[in-house]
Amino acid sequence: MTARIIDGKAMAARMRREIAAHAADMQKWWSITPGLAVILVGEDPASQSYVRSKSHACEEAGFRSYGQELPASTTEQELLDILAELNANPQVHGILVQLPLPAHISTKTITNAVDPIKDVDGFHPVNVGRLASGLMSLAPCTPQGCMMMLQEVVPDLRGQKALVVGRSNIVGKPVAQLLLQADCTVTMAHSKTRDLPAECRQADILIAAIGKPEFIKGDWIKPGAVVIDVGVNRVGITPEGKNRLVGDVAFAEAVNVASAITPVPGGVGPMTIACLLQNTLQAAMMQNGWA
Repeated sequence: MTARIIDGKAMAARMRREIAAHAADMQKWWSITPGLAVILVGEDPASQSYVRSKSHACEEAGFRSYGQELPASTTEQELLDILAELNANPQVHGILVQLPLPAHISTKTITNAVDPIKDVDGFHPVNVGRLASGLMSLAPCTPQGCMMMLQEVVPDLRGQKALVVGRSNIVGKPVAQLLLQADCTVTMAHSKTRDLPAECRQADILIAAIGKPEFIKGDWIKPGAVVIDVGVNRVGITPEGKNRLVGDVAFAEAVNVASAITPVPGGVGPMTIACLLQNTLQAAMMQNGWA
């Protein structure tokens, strides 16, 4: 058996076209253009590349982009002042602060300073709590993308045994909440889990978000399981001079066991940016009383 490859690039492209159409309608009928502010502090090359891709996606969707690249010496108070201005700006519907931040700036303080209704990352405690309570919220983008890709191959998730490997606030915990809302039976695994391979072999759905290259082996996977690989690990340079990327799952092994699997790259990554645009569109609607 060779697994179906879940094409995140194609799914994201469809989403972005639909989002652009909705944005065009908002501009045509209500003269409202969704606006996204992306803030980068420091000169990390990977973060710079990611921010550029977000800005480009905004422009393609017909959104306004309010990108700000700040030096690593920016103080916490200076960043808080910028956030206060963006919170008060009615043309900015979504705010995203690119992580990680420099060590002298508290991630918790900055996350809490973003207006929850503009928190398109879904990291503010208000949105975290609403998600956990099953209420409408701005959910984190990567978990949303995972769920969409999963439902592409398993439309009815009720009763499925799902294992989430990784318990981060960014992916592991929120994707577990979304799986619970879809009526899955959810287990969370982490660095202290005993006999992780045995846990993996029981899962109908495996979400890998542990941050270790090719950590989960093919013989850990239940035959016919669906594997969503969130990992993006740089493990070298290709002959073309680009970063060689692998996921948290040993893809070449897993593809012969699973029924469906996401590739790295080209899987969850493109869906994350598409879901960011979707959250910005939703935030614009919420701020204008339409949701």
